[in-house]
Amino acid sequence: MAPVTSLTASVHARLSAALTSALPEAAGADPLLRRSDRADYQANGILALAKKAKANPRELATQVVAQIENGGLFADVEVSGPGFLNITVSDKAIVETLAARYADADRLGVAPKDTPGLTVIDYAQPNVAKEMHVGHLRSAVIGDALRGMLDFTGEQTVGRHHIGDWGTQFGMLIQYLIEHPGELAPADEVDGEQAMSNLNRVYKASRAVFDADEEFKERARKRVVALQSGDEETLKLWQQFVDESKVYFHSVFEKLDMEVRDDEIVGESAYNDLMPETARMLEESGVAVRSEGALVVFFDEIRGKDDQPVPLIVQKADGGFGYAASDLSAIRNRVFDLKATDLIYVVDVRQSLHFKMVFETARRAGWLTDEVTAHNMGYGTVLGADGRPFKTREGETVKLEDLLDEAAERATAVVREKAEKVGLTEAEIVENGRYVGIGAVKYADLSTSANRDYKFDLDQMVSLNGDTSVYLQYAYARIQSILRKAGEAGPVAHPEVELAPAERALGLHLDAFGETVFEAAAEYAPHKVAAYLYQLATLLTKFYEHCPVLKADTPAQVENRLFLVDLTARTLTKGMGLLGIRTPEKL
Repeated sequence: MAPVTSLTASVHARLSAALTSALPEAAGADPLLRRSDRADYQANGILALAKKAKANPRELATQVVAQIENGGLFADVEVSGPGFLNITVSDKAIVETLAARYADADRLGVAPKDTPGLTVIDYAQPNVAKEMHVGHLRSAVIGDALRGMLDFTGEQTVGRHHIGDWGTQFGMLIQYLIEHPGELAPADEVDGEQAMSNLNRVYKASRAVFDADEEFKERARKRVVALQSGDEETLKLWQQFVDESKVYFHSVFEKLDMEVRDDEIVGESAYNDLMPETARMLEESGVAVRSEGALVVFFDEIRGKDDQPVPLIVQKADGGFGYAASDLSAIRNRVFDLKATDLIYVVDVRQSLHFKMVFETARRAGWLTDEVTAHNMGYGTVLGADGRPFKTREGETVKLEDLLDEAAERATAVVREKAEKVGLTEAEIVENGRYVGIGAVKYADLSTSANRDYKFDLDQMVSLNGDTSVYLQYAYARIQSILRKAGEAGPVAHPEVELAPAERALGLHLDAFGETVFEAAAEYAPHKVAAYLYQLATLLTKFYEHCPVLKADTPAQVENRLFLVDLTARTLTKGMGLLGIRTPEKL
C-alpha cells in the first residue's frame, strides 16, 4: 500500500507552495508550522520572512492566504496578530487521511525510510556466572524499545549483548571445577532456575577456597593465563559456565517478555584475538603512547585530581588487556565487519566518561567518522520509594527475577478484580496479569527520559489511574469491548460526517503517530512514544465523555466513531508493541 501523507505534511506543503507564489525569493523557506490551541495549526514563519524582504508581515500573510490551493484540505485559514496564520483543516480531510491509515493494518500508512542504515545496539549485558539484578533492567528494556522503534522506521538493526564472559574470576571458577569435577550439570539438562542455583553454588564455593587457600589462589591465577592462551581443557570448562549462564539469561529475558537471540550474545571473549591488533594499530598510528610501561591514550580536556590527565588504558604494563581494548575491538568489528552506520550503547550513565574516551579514541583512529557515529545512551539509576538506590530490606541488590515475579503477582491481583465482569478464565487472568505486570515495569522505565533516575513503585505502576501502561492497556481493552458489542454495525469511515471537537482532537493526534515515532527514533527517545500514547489514551477518555459511540445520533455517526476508536486501538497496540508491551484483548 502507498504511504499516507500526514495532515501536517500536507498543510506544510500547501503553505510552502503558497509562500513561494507570494514571495518567490522565499522559495523553500520554512513556514514554521506547529500545532496550536487557537486552531489546528499556526504558522509563524511569515514574520521573519517579511522582515527580511522589508515587507509588511500582515500584508504578506494575506497574500499567502490568497495563494493557497485548498483542494478540500482547509476549513479556515485566517491572518492573526502581526502576521501569524491560524489554520483549521476540514473534517473531511481528517477522516479521509485516517481512512487511508486504517486501510494499512500493518504500518498504519507510515512509510519506512528510503535509505536505511545499519544500527548496532549494545544492550542487555549480564555477566556470566552471576545473577541478574535490578541494575540490568534498564539496559534491557530501553535497548529493546529502541530496537523496536528503529525497526519500524525501516532501519536495519543488529543486537549485541556484550556479556561479561572473560576475566580473572574465571581462573578461580575453572580451577575449582577442575578440582571438583561434576559440580555443573550439562546446560541442556537444567532450566533457568537450576542453572542459576548451580552457578551460585560453584561461585560461592570457589570464592571461599580462593580467599582461604593461597596455593589455590596461585593455581587460579595460572588458570587465567591458560584461559587467555587458549588451553583446550580450560576453554572447555569456561564454555560450560557460558552455556549454563545462557540458559539462565534466556529464562530471565523470557520473563521480561523479550526475545534475545543466541547469535547476538557476543561477549568480551569474542574480541580476545582482536585486542593485540587493536593495540598495535593505535600505537603505530600515534593515537596511543607508552607511559610507565602501559599503552594509553591521553585527552587534554579530561583531567583528574591535581589537574593530571586521566588516560584510557588500552594495554596494562603487564601486557594484559581491559575493557577499553575489548570495547575498541568491538567498534572495529561492528564498523568494518558488520558495516554499521550507527552504534548505540545502552549502558549505565556512570560509564559515560569511559565511553567518551573510547569513542574519541576510535575517532582519532579513523574508525568512527561523520558517516559512522556512536552514541552513549547512558541511563540513570532505579530508585526505591525512598529515593535511594533500590535494595532489599537487608540492603542487598534486588534480583531481577524476584522483581518481575512480584510485578506479575501484583498485576494479576488487579486483573482478577474485574475478571468475572469481562469473562476471563483462570489461565487468561494469569497470562494477562503477567502482561500487565511486565508492561507496568517497562512503561515506568520508558516513560522517563533514559538519563534520569526513576522511582520503582509497583503500587503506582499497576494503577489504573495516571500515566501508567495499565491505563493504556485498559483503554485498548475498552475499545475491544465496544467493538464486540457493536453487533451489525462496524467501523466505516464517513468523510461527510461532521466531527465533534473531541473527535477532531483524537483524529489529529492519531495522524501524528508516524511523525512521533520517527522523531523519537532519531533522538533515541522512547519516552516520546510513551508520552504520545498516554496523550492518545487521554484524548480517547475525553472522546468517550462527549461522544457516545454505539448510541450516536445516526448510523453513519456510529460507524464513523467505531472507525475512530478502532484506529485508536490499532495505534495503541502498535505503539505499545514498539516499546515491548502487550495489549490484552480483555481486562
